[in-house]
Amino acid sequence: MGLQNTGRMRSSWTPLGPPVSQDRIITSFPKWYTPDACLQLKEHFHSQVSTACQRRNTGTVGLKLSKVVVVGDLYVGKTSLIHRLCKNVFDRDYKATIGVDFEIERFEIAGIPYSLQIWDTAGQEKFKCIASAYYRGAQGAACEQAEAEAVHLANEMQAEYWSVSAKTGENVKAFFSRVAALAFEQSVLQDLEKRPSTQSQVGDGDGDLIRAYREGWRRTDDEKAL
Repeated sequence: MGLQNTGRMRSSWTPLGPPVSQDRIITSFPKWYTPDACLQLKEHFHSQVSTACQRRNTGTVGLKLSKVVVVGDLYVGKTSLIHRLCKNVFDRDYKATIGVDFEIERFEIAGIPYSLQIWDTAGQEKFKCIASAYYRGAQGAACEQAEAEAVHLANEMQAEYWSVSAKTGENVKAFFSRVAALAFEQSVLQDLEKRPSTQSQVGDGDGDLIRAYREGWRRTDDEKAL
C-alpha cells in the first residue's frame, strides 16, 4: 500500500491480506437498533465523507487501526461477544480475561479498507486501577451490561442502546458494522478537518463537527441469554 502525494493527499492503496469477507463490506450507512435508543437518525454517510471515498481521497484512514474498547463488569460476556464477531463461536466454558486482550477485524467501508482493533478488558476489580490506560487513543467504547441495567445506563450516559446476544449471534454483526461505520466516518472527518483546504467545508475549523460526532456514537450493548 502506498500514498501518492499530489497536494490533495489523494491516496492509492492495495488491499493487504486476504479479501474482506462479504459480511464485512459496508456500502451504505448501517441502521440503528431502534430509533427510540439512537442518537443519530441519519441514513447516509456525511456528504464530505462520501465524496472523499468516491475520490479515494481519505488520506491515511485506510492504513490505520481504529481502537474500540469493550468494557463491563465481570461475567457479562465481553469476551464472548468479541469471539462471536471475530471467530463466530460461543464457548460455554468461562475463562477470565487477564488484564487486556484484543482482536483485529477488517472491514471495507464505501470501498475503503478499514480495521477495528477491538480491546477486550478485564472486569475484575484488581485491574480497574490500570483501566484508564486501555482507553487512551480509543475512538469508541462499548459498555456491556445485562438488559435491565443496559437501558438505564444508556439513558444515563446518553449513549446508543443495542440488544445483542453472543450465544445466538443476534445483532452482533449489525452492531459492530454500525460501530465500524461511525468510527470510519469520524476518522475521515478528522482527516479532512486537518487539511486547510477543507476546513471551511467540514465543521468550523475548531473541531465542532468532530466533537459532535464523537459525542454521538458511544454505544451501550446488552448481552442476552448467556
